[in-house]
Amino acid sequence: MHALQYAVTLPADYDMDIIRDRVRTRGHLLDDFDGLGIKAYGIRERGVDGSPVNQYAPFYLWADPRAMNRFLLGDGFRGVIRDFGRPEVRHWTVVHHERGPASGTAPRSFVRRTETLSEGADPATAVAEAVAEQQRLARTDGVHTTALAVDPRHWELTHFTLWAADAPEGEGDRFQVLHLSAPGAGRLPTGEQW
Repeated sequence: MHALQYAVTLPADYDMDIIRDRVRTRGHLLDDFDGLGIKAYGIRERGVDGSPVNQYAPFYLWADPRAMNRFLLGDGFRGVIRDFGRPEVRHWTVVHHERGPASGTAPRSFVRRTETLSEGADPATAVAEAVAEQQRLARTDGVHTTALAVDPRHWELTHFTLWAADAPEGEGDRFQVLHLSAPGAGRLPTGEQW
């Protein structure tokens, strides 16, 4: 399983209703995209929930890497490039995924938190500790889905948690979810991914 996110940072005075309209009129296009687990259409607004920027930053969990490639090289992502330029696309290997007690409801927000492993840290130990934290978090009321992903190029762990309500304050970047496409959510493997 792979996680993917790109962020389009917009001008400080950008009318975010343009993004809301974009998602309202186009978000359904991935509601049946074969190989996609979930896509959370996330935004951050400058001055809201501590965000310093206006940003469109959807988050994906892919059940099939071929589907991820088909998306990135296909018409859907061409539309992003056409409208906003070609953003940097971050992608990770998912090492843990769980659905939470609120997985049956539409998420309203998600949090992305990244931690860099210290030079001397044992990656297996760090991941095991992070998985234990994710397992506890997955049992929390209001959690829709949680995933832990690894970027072995930079040795970073990234925690993604979708919430049925507004995300609690704390560490990490908070995003409002405008729409959720989840054609393969039930096919995403749960638990540890190694």
